[in-house]
Amino acid sequence: MAHHTLKSSYSELVRRINLLPQGAPSSELLYRILQIIFTEKEAGLIARLPVRPFSAERAARIWKIPLVETRKLLEAMAGKALLVDIEQNGEQLYVLPPPMAGFFEFSLMRIRQDIDQKALSELFYQYMNVEEDFIKSLFCDGETQLGRTFVHEPALSEENALFVLDYERASEVIKTASHRAVGICYCRHKMEHLNRACDAPREICMTFNNSAASLSKHGHARQIDVQEGLDLLQEAYDHHLVQFGENVRQSVNFICNCCSCCCEALLAARRFAVLNPIHTSNFLPEIRTELCTGCGKCVEICPVEAMTLISANDPVQSKRKLARVDESRCLGCGLCVRSCSTQALSLKSREKRVITPVNGAHKVVVMAIERGKLQNLIFDNQVLWSHRALATLLGVVLKLPPLQQILASRQLKSRYLETIMQKLS
Repeated sequence: MAHHTLKSSYSELVRRINLLPQGAPSSELLYRILQIIFTEKEAGLIARLPVRPFSAERAARIWKIPLVETRKLLEAMAGKALLVDIEQNGEQLYVLPPPMAGFFEFSLMRIRQDIDQKALSELFYQYMNVEEDFIKSLFCDGETQLGRTFVHEPALSEENALFVLDYERASEVIKTASHRAVGICYCRHKMEHLNRACDAPREICMTFNNSAASLSKHGHARQIDVQEGLDLLQEAYDHHLVQFGENVRQSVNFICNCCSCCCEALLAARRFAVLNPIHTSNFLPEIRTELCTGCGKCVEICPVEAMTLISANDPVQSKRKLARVDESRCLGCGLCVRSCSTQALSLKSREKRVITPVNGAHKVVVMAIERGKLQNLIFDNQVLWSHRALATLLGVVLKLPPLQQILASRQLKSRYLETIMQKLS
């Protein structure tokens, strides 16, 4: 009976996680991960919380327990980085972050003794690199993705700089954030427990704004000022790390400094390149063939294997090679440009500019629409049977072709549903 209750609590948590645009496919490995990160009580409580940010008062009503006890529970779970606590218009709100970038990373952003980080790292590796369903759903579902590439700023020319918007610069994110914090790179920490980590810096992945405020408040990350943030960015440049950050223009919550051997985003970019798992920068490398010596430095440094060497077809030097870029795979990070000692590489603007969501709310709504989960944001208190039923119904309707949507709307005689359809069209 106890085993059934345990499974039930974590099953409900899995269901709750999968209401988010970024869910987590159910598997035995996922249950084992959640059992390390969440207690049975925490799993059961969090499974009943709304999708959108909520107050302690709302949680108390849902849980049907006194407000004082609710506040203690919420604060304890925020202290473990299971929830993110944010201040909005003078009100304290809480939200369950997605698995990534979220509570998966938070569990390894610092050295801690309350959970078995080695066992957790091994489970993460199996869940993401062996089963692959989670990584595919995370990076390849829909057109709007979790993260985007920031251009390697030292590779920009004066001409390039005219075309780089502020939100495309990691340095500008650091300068304008309300809060800044740094923590251990989740990916390299995980690989360290598997004896596979590279020698790239560990304490170098940054969070900003609400995420930084919450994580630094509870000791999961270390608060930093602008200058230290810029120094860390320079350290990342010096180690040829790629800046992978939240795919929004305003209030970016994270920028990871990624290596090609450990980091999930770049591993996904190589494994599923055809599915465009990461949004690129607005640049591409351009090759001046008359200056290229075919040394291969750009090939070695490219994190996603977009650079290759081909025959120069030189009748005088039959073995001469030239660099070539596969634009369909290229992230536009610019690492290759800086590695070129003959200045044969430079950055050019992409013909079609990459569209970036305005902010986190915009990104979540667009991702929810693309993944068929908008109904979960609208009916976000699915503890109530009526909300679950309405969310299921709306989910079915939103998948219908336009004519069928109109017919369903008329049959239901719901002005609310008609309004939703009009806004989505």
